[in-house]
Amino acid sequence: MNIATWLYASATATPDAPAIFHGEALHATYGAFAERSRRLAAALTETYGVKPGDRVALFLKNGPDYLEILYAVWWAGGVTVPVNNKLHPKEVAWIVEASGSSVVFTDDGALHEACTLPGSCAEVGIRSPEYRAMLETAATADKPHPTRKDDVAWLFYTSGTTGRPKGVMLTHWNLAVMTFCYGLDVDRVEPTDQALYAAPLSHGAGLYNFAYVRVGARHVVPVSQGFDPEEIIGLARHHRRLSFFAAPTMVKRLTETSRALGYDGDGIKLVVYGGGPMYAADIDDALSVLGPRFVQIYGQGESPMTISVLPRHVVADESHPRWRERRASVGYAQACIAIRIVDDDLREVPAGTPGEILVSGDTVMKGYWNNEEATDQTIVDGWLRTGDIGRLDGDGFLTLTDRSKDVIISGGTNIYPREVEEVLARHPAILEVSVIGVPEPEWGEQVVAFVVRRDGMACGIDDLESWCRAEIASFKKPKHYVFRDELPKNSYGKILKTALRDEFSKQRPLTRHA
Repeated sequence: MNIATWLYASATATPDAPAIFHGEALHATYGAFAERSRRLAAALTETYGVKPGDRVALFLKNGPDYLEILYAVWWAGGVTVPVNNKLHPKEVAWIVEASGSSVVFTDDGALHEACTLPGSCAEVGIRSPEYRAMLETAATADKPHPTRKDDVAWLFYTSGTTGRPKGVMLTHWNLAVMTFCYGLDVDRVEPTDQALYAAPLSHGAGLYNFAYVRVGARHVVPVSQGFDPEEIIGLARHHRRLSFFAAPTMVKRLTETSRALGYDGDGIKLVVYGGGPMYAADIDDALSVLGPRFVQIYGQGESPMTISVLPRHVVADESHPRWRERRASVGYAQACIAIRIVDDDLREVPAGTPGEILVSGDTVMKGYWNNEEATDQTIVDGWLRTGDIGRLDGDGFLTLTDRSKDVIISGGTNIYPREVEEVLARHPAILEVSVIGVPEPEWGEQVVAFVVRRDGMACGIDDLESWCRAEIASFKKPKHYVFRDELPKNSYGKILKTALRDEFSKQRPLTRHA
């Protein structure tokens, strides 16, 4: 099966149905969407020599052309390599070379001027005459090129926080099953629904396009090309039934803006949040301002968007005796997934005991591109080692504790940063917080909290010390506080703890002034 046949089917059934919007303006119907992808596919094949299985990279900001290019590559039987548009050109060049991409699409066609691309790789700027010529190419293949279900469709390069990024091979079947789970567990999409791409199309937000393409629903790309809360509110009021993926930091920004504007979520059907810790205080606040419009998912590149789900009715529920614990969890296994919690020897641990999360199911990646050693270390006896730490309760609800590499070990005792962050996030003067562990000779590691205060609200070290003393054990309290105007984030809103560790290492000893 080729995932692009879903576009072919929708375009054949409802060619005049609106498909892609740029802000409020219609960019393409389904018939035009398919025709543009078909023409691009022909040009990739005839002009650039792309063959089935060849890789094509997309180093682009969000735009109405993005989806058309994705489907063009699949139409030709190729493999898409969506690249984070905020990467340095040298990092992009490394991914292009590592993936063996034969073509890279860029916004301005100037990537080759900023770095050295492999000689075999052509660059096409989407505002160039070459791109316009591609769209004028006579389409030669009426239907998408046949592929097998285990053929690679999407080659996703991980963030590389522990070294060079690894290429996650996602097959056509991986993407199809991920979409089945979306319909069963997250939301039932109707043709009148609108998918908003405010988070990068190169990541999870883009992976959600398939459910909407399959039923002939609509796709909305913001003119800002990113996450602008006021723009989203305007688009929700205009388009109606708007759904989108957002990192927890984005949900927080939307909540703050909505409160300031007196907006109650009108026009928003669903906000799917994930990709980082959602603190209890923040989801409580979002529910109070915007209402029961939230679903939490937990996944990772190696099992895209599909490990567990906390459905809308469970997120909003306050009637269950343990509703608070459930809201703080990431829910239960999605329909196609099995979850185990294991110790360091990969032995299953009792309910309620923290351990590494292992995952099995048809969304788990085929493996890492040209990296058998990493594949063998990550997929063991059919189970994906996520590297995340969590615990399952007796009802199957999964609570994330931390990434295994983020756990702080002080005096031989594990300290989970998220637990400390949850406490600090409840302080009325704190807007954002991130906790890391840093080396300390006597205890091994010590706890450091990076804090962003709300505008116009004061709090100092003594205030936070008193707050933590009343909430958590003394050994868990931060030993240092760093006050910042903002925290470093990646392109989809996740706080970069690696950058905070680097900052600490460069400015020791820490400045403790408020």
